[in-house]
Amino acid sequence: MLNHPDRRDFLRVGATVIPAVLASASLGGPTPTSPAETAVKALYESLNGDQKKIICFDWDHQDKDRGLLRTFVSNNWQITKPTISGTFYTKKQQDLVHEIFKGVINPKWYPKFLKQLKEDTGGKAWGADQSIAIFGKPGNGKFEFVMTGRHMTLRADGNSEDNVAFGGPIFYGHASMGFNEKPGHEGNVFWNQAVLANKVFQLIDPKEQKRALVAVRPEESAVAFRGPKGLFTGIPVCDLASDQQTELQTALNGLIEPFRKEDQAEALACLNKQGGLKECYLTYYKEGNITDGTWDNWRLEGPSFVWYFRGTPHVHVWVNVADSPSVKLNAKG
Repeated sequence: MLNHPDRRDFLRVGATVIPAVLASASLGGPTPTSPAETAVKALYESLNGDQKKIICFDWDHQDKDRGLLRTFVSNNWQITKPTISGTFYTKKQQDLVHEIFKGVINPKWYPKFLKQLKEDTGGKAWGADQSIAIFGKPGNGKFEFVMTGRHMTLRADGNSEDNVAFGGPIFYGHASMGFNEKPGHEGNVFWNQAVLANKVFQLIDPKEQKRALVAVRPEESAVAFRGPKGLFTGIPVCDLASDQQTELQTALNGLIEPFRKEDQAEALACLNKQGGLKECYLTYYKEGNITDGTWDNWRLEGPSFVWYFRGTPHVHVWVNVADSPSVKLNAKG
């Protein structure tokens, strides 16, 4: 499908266009002096020796159960034992962690993430059920900050891994009205992403909709890269009409919107390096569907791009984006 002679380049279709400046995956990503990364360095320098022994690791630290620890991702886990708001950290250190958290998300989404975290931890305050780790030495070569908890794996690495977006695979989710959400997912801060993706489906011809629909959804953590010759499911984006492709670009913008602009830019750059959305496939799953007229479970996937939205019994979203399919996945559902 590369360089398909009969299809327009999706990235140039419609009113919304991915800027040409994002054509290189080396452009637009975070740096060691980005706000979040600056706070990571300050946090690291504030830690005493006993604290570093518990939450700081070598860049390539191997965990006996999780493998290369800094690359691991799951839907509900703690990377280290101390919680952010417990007694392990000083008030100043807690504030620095909060600044890192705020630095890796879109400011407009800050209240939404707070709502998600509170509802997903039984009403606990921010930091009560989240933990962190630091790999490498901020300010002296490669480093990465990882924050985990229920429905959360976020990273800040100053582009230490310049061939991946978001510092590596990330996870976000929400169970707004109980573990088993009702049709329509009332109150779920991420549900609008599914609404945007389903607007594309509604524009597709009924005969083509059959190509996009798959009976059984894959395991939720199955977001490893397939590469350009992979066996993809669903409908090729290059086979969509221009208005459908434009609607899909709007959906893509909605997917990356919760995160800081630097990570948004790097994600688009990684995607563009592998041919852009025109090299992706769009799949909707019949299994687990609960919302009439809207597919709760769907997936946008390219050679080294996976955005998997699992909407049943509540929202789990797995994200794995790089500029090369050679990047290995380290995940567990």
